[in-house]
Amino acid sequence: MVRSRTLSPHARMVLAVLLAAGERWSHGYELARLAGIKSGTLYPLLIRLEAQGYLEAEWQQPAAGGRPPRHAYRLTAAGVQLARAHPPGTPAQDPARPRGVTT
Repeated sequence: MVRSRTLSPHARMVLAVLLAAGERWSHGYELARLAGIKSGTLYPLLIRLEAQGYLEAEWQQPAAGGRPPRHAYRLTAAGVQLARAHPPGTPAQDPARPRGVTT
């Protein structure tokens, strides 16, 4: 049986930032700044979201020479649905339990 989990406030914020970016690729530094999340929290979250199929990730070459490639992220169709279903500031809820049902 697959265990369902609620989304953390950090996950909701990252998803919201990526949703606002639309089809545009976002880099980790930009996501950390816009979401107000430290890199030690952000990168494990991005790795999990990508592994779950909510994000696409790719290495991008820098526009200016002398800089290393950067990892960039954007939402998949499933990620867009997740972001819209769980905006920041809404109460955390188990996705398997319909709204209004309490235990």
